[in-house]
Amino acid sequence: MGLEVRRMVRIIDTTLRDAHQSLIATRLSTNDMLPIAEKMDKVGFYSMEVWGGATFDAALRFLREDPWERLRVLREYIRKTKLQMLLRGQNIVGYKHYPDDVVEKFVELAYKNGIDIFRVFDALNDVRNMKTAIKKAKEVGAEVQGAISYTTGKIFTLEYYLQKVDELIELDVDYITIKDMAALLDPQTAYEIVKEIKERYGIKVNVHTHATSGLASATYLKAVEAGTDFIDTAIYPLANGTAQPAIQSIYYSLREEDKPKIDVKLIFEISKYIRKLLEEKYEHLMNKRALHGDPNVLIHQIPGGMYSNLISQLREMRNLNRLEEVLEEVPKVREEFGYPPLVTPTSQIVGTQAVFNVLFGRYKMITEETKNYVKGLYGKPPVPIKEEIRKLILGEEEPISVRPADLLEPMFEKVRKELEEKGYLEKEEDVVTYCLFPQVALEFFELRRQEKLKPLEEKPKGKVIRVYIGGREYEVGIEGVKLEALTMPSYAPSEVPAQPVSVSSAPVSTPTAPVEVPSAPAPTAAGEGVVSAPMPGKILRVLVREGDQVKVGQGLLVLEAMKMENEIPAPANGVVKRILVKEGDTVDTGQALMELG
Repeated sequence: MGLEVRRMVRIIDTTLRDAHQSLIATRLSTNDMLPIAEKMDKVGFYSMEVWGGATFDAALRFLREDPWERLRVLREYIRKTKLQMLLRGQNIVGYKHYPDDVVEKFVELAYKNGIDIFRVFDALNDVRNMKTAIKKAKEVGAEVQGAISYTTGKIFTLEYYLQKVDELIELDVDYITIKDMAALLDPQTAYEIVKEIKERYGIKVNVHTHATSGLASATYLKAVEAGTDFIDTAIYPLANGTAQPAIQSIYYSLREEDKPKIDVKLIFEISKYIRKLLEEKYEHLMNKRALHGDPNVLIHQIPGGMYSNLISQLREMRNLNRLEEVLEEVPKVREEFGYPPLVTPTSQIVGTQAVFNVLFGRYKMITEETKNYVKGLYGKPPVPIKEEIRKLILGEEEPISVRPADLLEPMFEKVRKELEEKGYLEKEEDVVTYCLFPQVALEFFELRRQEKLKPLEEKPKGKVIRVYIGGREYEVGIEGVKLEALTMPSYAPSEVPAQPVSVSSAPVSTPTAPVEVPSAPAPTAAGEGVVSAPMPGKILRVLVREGDQVKVGQGLLVLEAMKMENEIPAPANGVVKRILVKEGDTVDTGQALMELG
């Protein structure tokens, strides 16, 4: 007797989250989403993924938008279709574990501001790290997708995945998502997994993949044949490549009885807007490698969002020509780290370590996150980390075996008081933002405060031209006219950029006041005794003082770069003669940080 399948698959649209994260480094601004938001609401999608993942961090860090405001305004424009987010379990939307009270408050506020569905996953498929978020989401009345991060390797068998389904069903998830973030799921395996889950458990199944490897369309067709209830797609041209397959293509690939009830004509109208938007504002962010995809992902397993960001990061470090070396190093690091699935934050941890291994020598520079991963502070890897790597990084220290969050003290109320004392607390959401990204949040809150204190200034007279940087619009004065801000919508406070506006720098926000545009400071050449920045980033902490004796390998300062905290070591024994930077400074590759004597 054949498998009884459910006809008509439902569509989860990822255009406003995973698609632009995968193709244009998460730079799509809220202002550019709104002209199509109401149309997208009428298409007939089951849900729209509009939040979570890297959108929270990128909105604050690069676009200078409040991510909570983005969610609220999208909820106002999208009234019929369910909104969903990607939640990294105990990592929430950050890159480390947070205490249970912060996870619970985040879920509560996300639901209050408009999220209907939480897709919860853990980068190591350690279900212990998903429990708090799932329990709270069910408690507030949201739908929960229990997501399993799909990857390949000897240990990742059908039974491995079914064991994870068992664990998630025990947590009362509403349906199971097979999260294929790196486009590794082949058609036959998709059929087998979906078929087995449907037959064994009868629970609803969602299949999520990327088009990177070229397998996605065939994979979706076989998943639908096996009875999957949902598939994830995006609207072309924010689709394909390292993003999700285009709904336009998938729709016409499906059998008539499987086709979703969606307005295809409306989708093509939306597509025209997206094409024009990308050509006019975001073309500089669209790398052909990300747009075309790469079947070699079946070897290096780098997911779409990480791939586009890796390209961007290597370009900023002036080493894009070494991308192929990095891609070859990634699977080596992954094997040494116990075969973690490559999804945030493990994709960043493995990817960044691979970059450092290529640029500076294998394990000569180790991020704080790598140390924490090896300590077990992200959870239990699928297989043990190689002993020689563990000893190299930890010495004789033993990794932990408990759930990592059990070691964390509650922090929400403590942070609330701290934020009140600093004078930045305006709403409860600010506390969560500060818990997640303290340094970036403080900068944003200060810029927000400055914005509210400034009187409205008239735009300058004279000749001006419009330029687009990172999806943000600027007016640049000519013949001595200064750069002035454009009026921004009231829902998204615009901010003064943290760095000088420059087409070669990372995208920054729209300025709120006249600013000069100085040339970037020339990096100081690294001479004898000079410690220079190995990459662009921000100084988080200075660990020594002038006059201190330091030993080779001793940490001098912590540089935040590539979403990681990187301790810059002393290259030799010596005395700290001069400290040339301070905490909060943004530095460029090669810029002098300290002088040792």
